[in-house]
Amino acid sequence: MGLNTQVLGISIDHVPCLKAWTDSFGGINYPLLSDFWPHGAIAKQYSVFRENEGRSERAIFVIDKQGIIRYIDVHDIDTQPDNEVLFDILRKVDPEAAAAQKKTEARPPESVNLPHGGIVMYCTRWCPACKRARAWFQARNLPFIEVDIDVVPGASDQVRKWAKGNRTTPVFDIDGTILIDFNEQKLLEALKERLPA
Repeated sequence: MGLNTQVLGISIDHVPCLKAWTDSFGGINYPLLSDFWPHGAIAKQYSVFRENEGRSERAIFVIDKQGIIRYIDVHDIDTQPDNEVLFDILRKVDPEAAAAQKKTEARPPESVNLPHGGIVMYCTRWCPACKRARAWFQARNLPFIEVDIDVVPGASDQVRKWAKGNRTTPVFDIDGTILIDFNEQKLLEALKERLPA
């Protein structure tokens, strides 16, 4: 991202539970911390602990280098915050890092050869919907190319272009038709000529 930031996840679950959860996704690419004992102590300090339910809110805090909270977003557990809003906040918090990022983005892009033609699935190792999509293709004997956006250079940027700035997975490129998220009905429509009658 180039914005001089560190992402940390904090959960009130205990460490073995967090490990099992991240293992079920194939790992995550940022540190995940346990706020288990004393139960929810960090969440309480940030006023996002629900005492009567024994759990915390789903929240995002942006904290600057001086330890000052610069942004708070408390949202529904099923809501995916807009990444571009967060990037804008980070650019405002650290204008020097934003200027450096802009210079990097201004350089001519390296040649990126992403696969085209057939069924291409852009995914991550940890995404549950990606796992369901893999099984869906395999059950129908449909060959597909898998592109891990955490590993393949340029893949994450391509997904963001297709998904209006969001780093969403899975994303499918089916002979040039782009589908965002795993939706069986839309996949069936896009693949009707490839599926047996």
